[in-house]
Amino acid sequence: MNTSSPDLDVVDNADQNRFELRLNGDLVGILGYYDFERAPAPNPPVVDFMHTVIVEDFGHRGLAAVLVGGSLDLARRRGWRVRPVCTYVQRFLASHENYRDVVVPLEPHRKEPQRNDRQRKVPARKA
Repeated sequence: MNTSSPDLDVVDNADQNRFELRLNGDLVGILGYYDFERAPAPNPPVVDFMHTVIVEDFGHRGLAAVLVGGSLDLARRRGWRVRPVCTYVQRFLASHENYRDVVVPLEPHRKEPQRNDRQRKVPARKA
């Protein structure tokens, strides 16, 4: 557990493949990761940080940074290497060079796809 303040905790919910940010025990954010145990594990294991979500009512308070930093600290203590698939994690790492030892570069073919309007459109329903 990584305690960032008396009421903020970052914990690993391995059953759900995610780190959780808890404020006074209440879930306020998650950082999902790829379950490397189902894949052939290199040594040290490489874990993909997939997405970061903060409950809307708690947004814009810096909690995503607390969650990502705490998750990276836990990963480091476990000897994990982290591949930052999540764009928020990528931006966080750009300004936190102290985590370079934990990070595995994102391969070009793994970058998030750019969506165009045609991919987002939903066909109209006929009455």
